[in-house]
Amino acid sequence: MWQPPIRREGVSEQVYVLLRDRILSGELSAGAALTAERDLAEEYGVNRHAIREAVKRLQQARLVAVSHGGRTLVQDWRETAGLDLVVELAQSGEGVAAPELAFDALEMRACIGADAARLCAGRCSSQTAEEVVAAAERYEQAGPDLAALGAADVAWWRLIVQGSGNLAYLLAFNSLVHGSLTAADMPMDLRAAELLDVEAHTRLAGFIADREPERAERQARDLLGRSVPSRTGEATRR
Repeated sequence: MWQPPIRREGVSEQVYVLLRDRILSGELSAGAALTAERDLAEEYGVNRHAIREAVKRLQQARLVAVSHGGRTLVQDWRETAGLDLVVELAQSGEGVAAPELAFDALEMRACIGADAARLCAGRCSSQTAEEVVAAAERYEQAGPDLAALGAADVAWWRLIVQGSGNLAYLLAFNSLVHGSLTAADMPMDLRAAELLDVEAHTRLAGFIADREPERAERQARDLLGRSVPSRTGEATRR
């Protein structure tokens, strides 16, 4: 089977990406044995060390596993892979799963943000509540420049997620912000409805300060949902 030429730089990384995408696309199906190192080296025109390093990366991403018999078997990545794979694909902007990731991550952002707001309203200290309100006031001063609002929005949400007391949410927030997963790389005009609604930000800060978890959750879900494109019927795509 013809394979695209491998560049000299980062040979093992390139082989990893090619094998990764064959797994994600289903070309290499779950349960199938990965082609032997020697044959892969011949197929891609690289040395066996590059193949070995690429396979090691696949194992770390939990896309393949070594069986008791010594064979390397393809995993069902939808059951074994983690958020690190999402971040990796989003950062590269390439791969068979990359086009849908922005949508999926925006949905995750809305869900995490809504629950973080609920938890923050019920758990955060009085000082944190005051900081959230103060950050909302600074947010109002940042408008109407969308870039400035975007930066202020990240700082404001960080306070809310930290106030939730949920470390997993905080680490996911970091991946969403620094891992190029979602809103930071969206065209600003697609986020305008969310970012320009200063009043909604102020209301959410007020619900947190007033210790109203349910209202905070609803407000956050409505606000963040404005940046989530509609995908009616998309649940069947998988």
